[in-house]
Amino acid sequence: MIHKPPDLAHFERVAMETVVGFPPAFRAGARDVALRVAEWPTAQMVKEMDLLYPVELTGLYEGIPMTQKSVFDMAPQPDVVWLFREPILEEWRIRDDVELDDLIAHVVVHEFAHHFGWSDEDIATIDQWWL
Repeated sequence: MIHKPPDLAHFERVAMETVVGFPPAFRAGARDVALRVAEWPTAQMVKEMDLLYPVELTGLYEGIPMTQKSVFDMAPQPDVVWLFREPILEEWRIRDDVELDDLIAHVVVHEFAHHFGWSDEDIATIDQWWL
C-alpha cells in the first residue's frame, strides 16, 4: 500500500508544537517570528543561498538575528522561518534513519537558532545531527 506523505498542515502543526516546546526564554524570543511552510523554496531563495537545486534547502531564516537588532534600525520586515516540505521529505527518504516529525522539528530548531544569532558553524559545534 502506498501512503501519501503528510501535507503542509502536518508540517505546520509539528513546527508550531516544536516552537511551543522551546524553553521559556527562547519561546519568548520566537514569539515575533512568522512561521511559513511551503512546498518548495522560491528560485530567488535558492539563488540567494548560492545553491544549485531547490531540494538542497529544507529551511530558511529571513530576518535580522536578535543579536544584531537595534532600536535605531528602520522598521524591518517581520522575521520569517521557512520550512520547505518537499526538500524535507527528500532528506527524510534519503536518511531513512529518522522519524519525519523529528526531522521537521530539527529544521525548525536550526532555523530559529539563526534568529537567536547562531551561525551554521555555531550550530554545528553542538549539533551532531548531520554526522
